[in-house]
Amino acid sequence: MTHYLYLVRHGEHVDAEHGLADGPLSARGRRQAAAIADRLSGVPLDAVRHSPLERAAETARAVGERMPAITPQPSALLFDCVPSGPTADTPPGYEAFFGSYTDAELDAGSAQMADAVDEFLARKAGGHELLITHNFVIAWFVREVLDAPTWRWMTVNQANCALTLLAQRPGRPWALVTHNDMAHLPMELRTGLPELPPV
Repeated sequence: MTHYLYLVRHGEHVDAEHGLADGPLSARGRRQAAAIADRLSGVPLDAVRHSPLERAAETARAVGERMPAITPQPSALLFDCVPSGPTADTPPGYEAFFGSYTDAELDAGSAQMADAVDEFLARKAGGHELLITHNFVIAWFVREVLDAPTWRWMTVNQANCALTLLAQRPGRPWALVTHNDMAHLPMELRTGLPELPPV
């Protein structure tokens, strides 16, 4: 049986524009959470895990409301973190990003993501599992599945309540089925991606 791992970034939270670390979902974030809950309502989920942070827990509750047989469970392995520090091959343009983090924070993020990979990307018998977490955590899972260089997580981004799907068939490595799928989100709900210069 194929094992499916659904990765969802939490909805927009009210403190995002003020630079605060956490908070409840904004009105737009609640609409995003309802949209992803509707999108996943037909999936036979076996488990829903979420970051303990408020914005992820509230997003998980929206999913749980549509699937009363499933009780979302918090997992410390899904906390927001910086998955790695700079490496020898990290492009110089990314060096400034790491300046605001201590070595202890970077070491903790690396350890957390090593444990998360061991937990969630272990070979399983099949089923459907949903993880509601954060941008960098999802980026690390995608980088891991693609076996990309360590620093590449910095180039992978997810919109709020977008869907990334990983799958593992028996005897095969994990595959990236879809990334940052926003089909369920109207344009006004597509938030959370970095601003890019016009082409």
